[in-house]
Amino acid sequence: MTTQQDMTTAQPRSASRAEALRGLCGGSVQLPGDPAYDMARSLWNLQMRDDPAAVCYPAFPEEVAEVLLASAAAGLRVAAQGTGHGAPPLEGRLGNAVLLRTSAMTGLEIDPDRRTVRAAAGVLWGDLTDAAGRHGLAARHPSSPDVGVVGYTLGGGIGWYARKLGLQCNAVTAAELVLADGSFVRATPDHDAELFWALRGGAAPLGVVTAMEFDLFPLETVVAGHLTWDWTAVERVLPAWVAWCADAPEDATTAFRLLDVPEDPVVPAELRGRRIAMIDGAVLGDDRAADEVLAPLRALDPEFDTVARVPASSLVRLHLDPEGPTPAYASSTLVSGLPDEAIGRMLDAVGPGSGTRLAAAELRQLGGALARPDPDGGALDALDGSFLALGLGLGGGDDRHWARQRADAARFLAAVEPWATGRQYLPMLDDRTDTRKVFPPGVHARLSAVRRAADPGNLFLAPHDPGGADAGSGRRIRPPGPRSGRAADPWGRRRVRRAPAWPGPRPRGGAPARCGHR
Repeated sequence: MTTQQDMTTAQPRSASRAEALRGLCGGSVQLPGDPAYDMARSLWNLQMRDDPAAVCYPAFPEEVAEVLLASAAAGLRVAAQGTGHGAPPLEGRLGNAVLLRTSAMTGLEIDPDRRTVRAAAGVLWGDLTDAAGRHGLAARHPSSPDVGVVGYTLGGGIGWYARKLGLQCNAVTAAELVLADGSFVRATPDHDAELFWALRGGAAPLGVVTAMEFDLFPLETVVAGHLTWDWTAVERVLPAWVAWCADAPEDATTAFRLLDVPEDPVVPAELRGRRIAMIDGAVLGDDRAADEVLAPLRALDPEFDTVARVPASSLVRLHLDPEGPTPAYASSTLVSGLPDEAIGRMLDAVGPGSGTRLAAAELRQLGGALARPDPDGGALDALDGSFLALGLGLGGGDDRHWARQRADAARFLAAVEPWATGRQYLPMLDDRTDTRKVFPPGVHARLSAVRRAADPGNLFLAPHDPGGADAGSGRRIRPPGPRSGRAADPWGRRRVRRAPAWPGPRPRGGAPARCGHR
């Protein structure tokens, strides 16, 4: 059992061991007590505060390898993060770990002829969608521009085209990463195929992904926007939307939310400070087809209707998600359907008169391509559910405030629990979760085998509980042995001694850059 005294003495011991990392990454390493340490350890989700033994900002794969080898030699574990949207499951576990920030790796290349993109680990979705849009191309991006491309993709990726195109992770054509032993790997369908499979939605720390390549698709404009009512209209709007979802074409992907809108200048003035019900989303196809699809929702007489044909690159901001570092808490579950009883229980938990303090109670429309296993997909090839129910808390406040937000999120999810599928979607979970709730037994066992082969010493700290035989293996930290070729590699992989070159200037500086592994 860990005592308070253990926690108090662990940090100085870890910091002493971390001195071996000082001077790496061209000086972009911060240790406790350094002037920039507090800034370096600060993540997007300001609700999480932790004290890593060191924070490193490698700019190139070679520097990543140096950090991994030095960390293992010092007996420290490693957690890779970019923006830190997905950091909360790591809270309280970084005292004996190195926080490896990927935000200095910002290379971005669009190939308009092949309709592909190569993005380094620090690239944010807002930058990528803008760059792709200049070529009339789009990606399976998320609902926020300041989410990291790599972290979002590793976890799966549900975007505004998901019901038509599927998960973002299955658009990946190549991934480059540094393994625990410092070797560089380029995983593709033809090379390191098992690693390539696991990286696509497996959400397991198999190494530090330094770059990804994935397919884009041609799209210059799209019909998108939001329909908004006062939240007192929810009893007629929500059942109608649920019924509409049952017959909606795959060209349409939408979300329903009950929102407590803040007084924030980034929010449209007519919505600020209000409790509202909102349906937002996108419809692929021409204007006439989109109008026919949306007609039943417009017949509900929304107070505001912003749906129009807009640049595809603008959709990354459609959801009005907060940009910049924000205190947040998210919890979710996948549900098979929402009959009238489920809707009634949900409204009792988060509707008018419920007393909920949640910033958002959200239902994301799934189905379509998301429900069909991708024959060429990765570890996460489909989602088991018709909706994702998500409770979101935002804003500042003391511990009592956040306890209430968590309790309200739990009450929302408990209301729909009888219709839950039993599966979880990790990117929308801030509480540490057993990954056996995410993947079927065969997939979980396969992922565990890949992880043991890629990281036999368990150097990398997993945000979520790997479950099963792996659950107790986190105490083993072994400095890697010599990289002597195929005999030491369980996959018979050819070791790459040098990382692929990245064009462009070398980012540098002792202070961290603005952040993009989620």
